Amino acid sequence: MHHEQPSANGPADTAPPFDTVHTPSAAARLADGLACLRDRIVNLYFVGPADAGDRGWTLVDAGLAGSADRIAAAAAALFGQDARPAAIVLTHGHFDHVGALRTLAERWDVPVYAHELELPYLTGRSAYPPPDPTVGGGAMARMAGLFPRGPIDLGARVRTLPADGAVPGLPGWRWLHTPGHTAGHVSLFRDADRTLVAGDAFVTTKQESMSAVLSQRKEIHGPPAYFTPDWDQARDSVRRLAELRPELAATGHGPAMRGQRLRDDLELLARDFDRLARPAHGRYVRTPATMDERGVLFVPPPVPDPLPKLVAAGAAVALAGWAFNRSRSSRA
Repeated sequence: MHHEQPSANGPADTAPPFDTVHTPSAAARLADGLACLRDRIVNLYFVGPADAGDRGWTLVDAGLAGSADRIAAAAAALFGQDARPAAIVLTHGHFDHVGALRTLAERWDVPVYAHELELPYLTGRSAYPPPDPTVGGGAMARMAGLFPRGPIDLGARVRTLPADGAVPGLPGWRWLHTPGHTAGHVSLFRDADRTLVAGDAFVTTKQESMSAVLSQRKEIHGPPAYFTPDWDQARDSVRRLAELRPELAATGHGPAMRGQRLRDDLELLARDFDRLARPAHGRYVRTPATMDERGVLFVPPPVPDPLPKLVAAGAAVALAGWAFNRSRSSRA
């Protein structure tokens, strides 16, 4: 994906009429009734009008562990000190989207909604498929084996999203099933102004790269590769979202994008997904994990990973060199 140069069909990004600058404690307003809080490596969203008041807004995703107080403070600044959400809606249940979930759900006494295929990972029944640190390149991908993969157990507090596509507490929005990154991944869309909350169906920074994550370099990419167990579904989901021709895309990772550049880049990703996003090799590249409402049923075996052997060999060479130099110095 290209960077900040203008699209052939329009400006690089239409200047937004909202404050999109993130500060450590405040959410950035992206559109009418939509604000974003970046929690280190991940984004979460507050959806509802400024005068929503108590139970008049909805939280989408819940960041990393330890972020509950910061999320609650941002909500209070947006909607009022005692304004609780009507619900928490999850795009999916990976660790960086549910870290503060249990604390906030209990503090606010609210239900949590997710797709039925996501429930096994939210009710203690199943862990997600193992990550694949061999895909994507970069330090974030290499650390994937250290990331928690659940499950968490919300008990009776978690509920299934309505089958008709309605989003609890959010009139005018609908949810779309966009699997691939997880089996029950969903995205949210507001038809009135074509605003899309995409979750991790696609992202707007190269999430596998530590430098890109730190700089928030803006460019459209497929879902985070190291945690995507079904690449055919991921491709189909990107194509479905591209067909919506969104005006604004707010993703789970990376800055918001809007306008013609967004549509051009998303169309390119949809058209050339297998070349641009699907890894050439990897655990799930040719054989996806199998999941249903019970959780994970099958995962393919891991692929050979030469990096640990290369690191060990490099360390051995370095140690031998150090020992040789030390020996020479002692004889001198």
